[in-house]
Amino acid sequence: MAAFEDLSGSSAGPSSLTSKNPYEALIEACEDDPAQIQARYSSHRANRNAQQRAKLLAPDFPGVVVDDILAKLDDPTIEPDFTDWRHCLVFWARPPPSVGPLVATIQHRLLQVAPNLWTMPAQNLHMTALEVIHSLTAQEIDAMVEKMLPGVPDITDYTREHRARLVKPLVSYDAQALALSFLPAAGEPGRVTDDSYTYHHLRRDLHNKAQSTGVKVASRYVIPSAHLTIARFVTKRDFETADGDLDHAKVETLIAAIDEINNWLEVEYWPRQDSVHAGGEWIVGEGKGLDFRKGALWYGGGGETVHLGEGF
Repeated sequence: MAAFEDLSGSSAGPSSLTSKNPYEALIEACEDDPAQIQARYSSHRANRNAQQRAKLLAPDFPGVVVDDILAKLDDPTIEPDFTDWRHCLVFWARPPPSVGPLVATIQHRLLQVAPNLWTMPAQNLHMTALEVIHSLTAQEIDAMVEKMLPGVPDITDYTREHRARLVKPLVSYDAQALALSFLPAAGEPGRVTDDSYTYHHLRRDLHNKAQSTGVKVASRYVIPSAHLTIARFVTKRDFETADGDLDHAKVETLIAAIDEINNWLEVEYWPRQDSVHAGGEWIVGEGKGLDFRKGALWYGGGGETVHLGEGF
């Protein structure tokens, strides 16, 4: 997703001035209450979708933003032998098997109105639980990996005993990409009865543990969002007239399709009185622990796993 502005509608909180951990502020401001934490994530998601909807439907909207690097990687004929130079270091959370079919269904519905969308392959789906650093050289990343390695297993296995649950999936979007986003659970029906340890607590703890290895964590954003990218724009063809101009009606069709998908998700995949539909709940670390990964991995398929944690 493109913009990293916190749209949850609240101030950072007192710890923003005292804590070296950027996640601590929201927890303190929410009085360590899962319901308030979920509300912050929900407000950010709703406000951001409303903001992006207004931008995309505005009469002066210039068109979707093509990811030129991904376009070259996806179609080697554009620039043969092109390579992505941006190396990153991350801890990824891989979704459980139940989420994959849901993503595939959403991608299929999006492709009906935007057939040239690039869609994230199922095996590459991930949510960035912690971005340690981004856009460095391979040599710089390797130096950081060597420094962190002794403490990595403790981080990647952390979700075995610290289980954060995510619920209420919706499609989030902007002019560059689309994502499936979740909210930290707060007592909804499901397989975990105690949601006092939220996904935001997990992000806080991962930040602390990564920094304790001696590296400086430099994440691009710490906004209240839990999302995995499912599609990106690699061409403007789906939204152009025969003359190559922007066809606003086609953009409206895309937004209408997203609205329909989100209505369907809320009805079918949000927690009900006594259950949660398969795919509508995600306990981080289920099946696989965190994936400590390095390399040119912006689009899920590049890079390599340094260490994969144990799941439960």
